[in-house]
Amino acid sequence: MRKITKESVKAFYNNYNYSNNNTFVNDNKFYLHHNLIAEKKNNKLFICNCGWFSNTTKERLNGILNHIGHAGIYQKNFCWFLDGEKWNGNRVEIKL
Repeated sequence: MRKITKESVKAFYNNYNYSNNNTFVNDNKFYLHHNLIAEKKNNKLFICNCGWFSNTTKERLNGILNHIGHAGIYQKNFCWFLDGEKWNGNRVEIKL
């Protein structure tokens, strides 16, 4: 996991602002290239890839998911999978 991912995930879960290059965290929201890819709201976690099936997006989301002990996202034959099911990247709630 990249240093920027570790630092931003730590900020996200410890509720402090963070900004480095293309990643920033504030107000329980996690942004990559100005796209909201994760949000904590009412003790719930929501994730989305905002239509970007990039390695960086997947790495940031996996950092967020792995922090809470979730298996994360993997790719096979150009398709993304979440919880073993094909995932189109749309906003989804993850149980905390």
